[in-house]
Amino acid sequence: MKSKKIQGIIPPMVTPLENQDELDIEGLEKLIEHIINGGVHGLFVLGTTGEAQSLSYHLRYTLVDLAIKIVNGRIPVLAGVSDTSFVESLNFAKHAYHCGASAVVSTPPYYYTPNQKELINYFIAFADNSPLPLFLYNMPSHVKVNLDVETVVNLSMHENIIGLKDSSGNLLYFQEVVQALKKVEDFSILIGPEEMLMQSILTGGHGGVIGGANMFPKLYVEMYGASVNRDLDRMNILQEKILKICSNIYSIGNSGGGYLPGLKAALCHLGICKNVLALPYSAFGENEIREIQRKLDSMDLEEWI
Repeated sequence: MKSKKIQGIIPPMVTPLENQDELDIEGLEKLIEHIINGGVHGLFVLGTTGEAQSLSYHLRYTLVDLAIKIVNGRIPVLAGVSDTSFVESLNFAKHAYHCGASAVVSTPPYYYTPNQKELINYFIAFADNSPLPLFLYNMPSHVKVNLDVETVVNLSMHENIIGLKDSSGNLLYFQEVVQALKKVEDFSILIGPEEMLMQSILTGGHGGVIGGANMFPKLYVEMYGASVNRDLDRMNILQEKILKICSNIYSIGNSGGGYLPGLKAALCHLGICKNVLALPYSAFGENEIREIQRKLDSMDLEEWI
């Protein structure tokens, strides 16, 4: 029997760091309380926004344990277990289970490029052995392979596979998945790119795993509610705010880390956690930080902090 559908706004939590192998514990506590106070519906630790693949196994295990203790049952916690090794992913799923996580999330294994049949076999083997329900994570830009619509449909039939997080940025693909699974009531389909949240819900999606909700959780929770209720006037106002965040904060600098340096600099400016990134990425310098501060102060987002 599948568990209750997970839907709404589930922020992919930033990992607050002191240095390359030490958590910023004070920042972690502040960040989790800030996110929960924003009314979110869940929390995803150790995703792309959490820099999971740049962190040591020790730090990943510790983060899951601490985050779940801080959340203390207030919202579901999803733990990212993506790895090149099937055994390491499964071991991490077992650890997350013992810590009290609600589900685990996994991309296809990366480095090698499996075909769709191999992906199906991989995820079925994982779901058969995982003590927690599994969310599929479609992230082709990072793992070099896309989960085809037919593959998602096939895997959705497994009792222990409960959803898909799609970060492909391909709205047509997302719509095709929603259409193919419209009669499957206990499978969640969540969007990654926040600028597509409104359209994804209007299409029939169930929410979003939204990086910007680390900063402004109330904004994205309100957008989710307005979209579910088809409040078009409110949706348009909120979408303008979301697009300003994407264009003003995430576009600064030329790091291969994409929006991560801007997001962490913004969280530091908001007094939530330290501005430290895991290598190979580096925190913004003074010029970029001043630009982040100026743009944040000019966007009139205080009511959503």
